[in-house]
Amino acid sequence: MFKKITTTILLSSALFFVGCSNDDAQDANEIISTNEYVLTGLDYKEYIVKKEGSGFVLKGAEGKVVLFDIFATWCPPCRGAATHLTSLQKKYKDDLVIIGLTIEDNIENAKLLDFRNTYNANYTLVNSDQNRRLADTIVNELKLGERYPIPIMALYKDGKYINHFIGSIEEELIENDIKLATGK
Repeated sequence: MFKKITTTILLSSALFFVGCSNDDAQDANEIISTNEYVLTGLDYKEYIVKKEGSGFVLKGAEGKVVLFDIFATWCPPCRGAATHLTSLQKKYKDDLVIIGLTIEDNIENAKLLDFRNTYNANYTLVNSDQNRRLADTIVNELKLGERYPIPIMALYKDGKYINHFIGSIEEELIENDIKLATGK
């Protein structure tokens, strides 16, 4: 009788601890991490973007407008937008963060640096295996389809969607939305 009770207690304990393994905690962490994107800038600085609801938040950019520029180095309208984005970044340096998300897989930093230098793209350019995943998630939230055109510029402030633009766009139109979002 004593052996049966001891065996039952041991088996119950073993099942309890197996049932409380880290697998559930690991699954919860994986769910949380699917809403987080770690991007690496050309300066090797990490930028953490978190999806909150239907919006996106850039860690450390609270109170600022965040513009995600989804582009490719070979795209003529993307090249043309670079100078305009640099102008806006310079003009609104305290209120605006521009993150250039290339959709090119396995692109070398040297190619992005060449893009920056050739087209005056003086804002944050990121090159990470997370770029495409974040770009696709933004585009999905904007309901632009799986095969979307570029460039796409999406503006958020503190995780709230402001507006987005597709293709070649006048700098003044983007600036108008920045002014409205910043109250300036």
